[in-house]
Amino acid sequence: MRRILIAIALCCGSAFSGHAQELQQILQVHADEVAKPSRRSVGVVLEDLVASGLPQVPVFLEEWSAKNVWQREDGVFFIATADGDDLTLQDIDTGVETSAPKSGFKQLKPNGGVRRVIGTALVQFQLSDPDLTRREAAVVSIARRPDAAQLAPLVASIKDEPDPALKARKTQLANFLTARFGETPQDRIAAIESLATDTSVEARSVLNQILTVKSGVSASEPEGNLARILDPLQAPDAFYPQLVEGGLAPAETTPAMIRAVLEANIDGGTVGGVLLAQLNSEAARYRAYAALAREGLAPPLVTEDTREYTVGAYVFYELYDEEDPAITDAATTALASVEQRVAIAQTADLALDGLSLASIYFLAAIGLAITFGVMGVINMAHGEFIMMGAYTGYVVQLFVPDYTISILIALPLAFAVTFGAGVTMERLVIRHLYHRPLETLLATFGISIALQQLAKNIFGTQARPLTSPDWLDGAWVMSDVIQISYIRIAIFVLALIFLALILFVLKRTRLGLEVRAVTQNPGMAASMGINPDRINMLTFGLGSGIAGIAGVAIGLYAKVTSEMGSEYIVQSFMTVVVGGVGNVWGTLAGASMIGFLQKGIEWLNPSNTLAAQTYMILFIILFIQFRPKGIVAPKGRAAAD
Repeated sequence: MRRILIAIALCCGSAFSGHAQELQQILQVHADEVAKPSRRSVGVVLEDLVASGLPQVPVFLEEWSAKNVWQREDGVFFIATADGDDLTLQDIDTGVETSAPKSGFKQLKPNGGVRRVIGTALVQFQLSDPDLTRREAAVVSIARRPDAAQLAPLVASIKDEPDPALKARKTQLANFLTARFGETPQDRIAAIESLATDTSVEARSVLNQILTVKSGVSASEPEGNLARILDPLQAPDAFYPQLVEGGLAPAETTPAMIRAVLEANIDGGTVGGVLLAQLNSEAARYRAYAALAREGLAPPLVTEDTREYTVGAYVFYELYDEEDPAITDAATTALASVEQRVAIAQTADLALDGLSLASIYFLAAIGLAITFGVMGVINMAHGEFIMMGAYTGYVVQLFVPDYTISILIALPLAFAVTFGAGVTMERLVIRHLYHRPLETLLATFGISIALQQLAKNIFGTQARPLTSPDWLDGAWVMSDVIQISYIRIAIFVLALIFLALILFVLKRTRLGLEVRAVTQNPGMAASMGINPDRINMLTFGLGSGIAGIAGVAIGLYAKVTSEMGSEYIVQSFMTVVVGGVGNVWGTLAGASMIGFLQKGIEWLNPSNTLAAQTYMILFIILFIQFRPKGIVAPKGRAAAD
C-alpha cells in the first residue's frame, strides 16, 4: 500500500510541467547535508525543499525520516526497501522501480534530532493533505511540539479545511501559537486576551509558558521585564546558596568544615588560641575558627547573622523570559481570569460529585428509612439486601447477554428477591423482637454475617462484574474541568424516580395511608380496622426490595462482593438519623448533607479518604448533639420513641 501511495504521488509530481527543477537536482546541490545531516545543516536543505513547491517533497521527507532513502555510489538518491541482498529502488522524481544489489548503496540514517526537524517541515505539507488522518496527525504533532515556523502554514490551512471539528481544532491551535509566536505584539495580545475565557489545560499551559521566569540576584534592582522582587530575609538559608553559586559570598561554614580546619591547625595544646580542653562548646569552636580565619588559615566564618546580613545587601528577583511588559501584563490578566473560571468550574464539578454521592446514599438509605422509621427496627442486615440485589443483577447477566435488557430485567427481579427475603426475615425473626431494640440489633447483625458467608459459598470471594450497557459508558464532559460519568447520572435519575414513586405510594395509595396511620398511632390504626402486623410485614418487605434495586444500581460502578453491603450500612444509618427517622424528605436531606460533606472533606484532604470519613462522622456526632431529631423532625410513633 505504501508503495502505491508513493508511486501515485511521484507520478502526480512528474505531471506538473510548471516545475522545471527536479527534486533530485535540489538534493544533489545539498548532497553532503542530506547524506550526513545535522540539526544545523538540515535547515538549509529543508528551506530549499519547501520553497521548491514540488509535490514529491512530502513523500521524500517521510521516507527520509523513516530511513528509507539510500544513496548510490555516484551520489544519486533513491527511495528503497531491502529484499535480502538486493534493493527495490524507486526514482525520487518519476517513481520508476528498479532493483540493484545492496552493496552499491548506503542507507541514510538521520538521528533523532534531525528527524524531529524533518517532522516539523513535513507537518506543513500534511496540514493540507487530502487524507483526513494525515491532517489530524499533523495537528497532533503541532500541539505536541509547537514552533513559531508552524504558525503560518497552520493559519493558511484553516480556510480550506473541510472537516468542521478539525477546523475548530486548527483555529484553537493557531490561537495558541499566535499568543506565543505572533509577528506583532498586538497580534499576541489579542490572542492572549481571547484565552481569558478558555479553561482548557492547553490554554493555561500557553499562558504559563508566556509567564515563565528566571531567578537572579544583583546589588541593585535589575533592568528588564521584572516579575517580582523576593524578600530573602524570610528564608535566608534558601537564598544564601544563590550568592555562593554566583561568587558573591563565601560558602557556608558547616560543623564538619569547622572540625576539619581545627584538627588541621592544632598547635601544641591549643588551636586558634583556644585550649583543646575548651573546645567542648560550639561557641569556643566558632571562636577558634574565627581566629584561624583572621590569620588566613581558614575560609571566612559564615554564621547565621552573617547570612542574614549578606542576603539583605542584595536584591533577589525574578525576570520574565518575555521581554515585552505589555504581553506579560495581558497574560497575567488572562491567567487570573482563567483561574477564577477554573475555580468556579471546580466548585461546580465538586457539587456534581456531591450530588452523585448523595443520590447513591439516598438509594441505599431510603429502604432503611422506611423500616426504621415505621417499625423502629434497627436492621443491621440492610447492607446485605443491597448485596443480594447486586448479585441478582450479576446472575441475570449470566443468562441475558444484552446488558440493557438484563438491567431492565434485573431491577424488578432484584426487588422481588429482596422483598421476599425481607418478608421472610420479618416473619421468622423481626416480629418476635418488636420493642426490643438490642435483641433486634444483635439478631440482624448475626443474619448479616450469615448472608455474607452464604454469598461467599455461592459466588466465591472474588469480585463479580455487573456490566453497564454501552450507552452508560464514558462521561458527560462539559469542560476540561466539569465532567460526570453517565452511570452516576443514571443513578441520580433512578434516585429521583424512586423519590417520586415512594412519595406517590405513601401519599396516594391505600397502603401508604395505612403505613402513615400505623406510623403516627398504631393503636388508633388497629381500632380503625388496619392490621399493624400486616403493615409491618409489607413495610419491611418494601424497604428490603428498595435496597435490592439500590444494589443493582450501585453494582454498576462498584465491586460486587459479599462485603459490599457493609460499606454502605454505616452511611445509610447516618443518612436516616441525620435526615430524620421515618421521613422521605428527611432521608433526602440527610443524603444530600452527608454526600456534599464527604466530598468537601475529601477535597480538603484528598490523600486520605479514611481521615475524611472520620472527620465526617465527628461532624455528624456534633450535629446530632444540637439537633437530635435530625434535619426533618419525625412525627407520631417515631417521635415518641
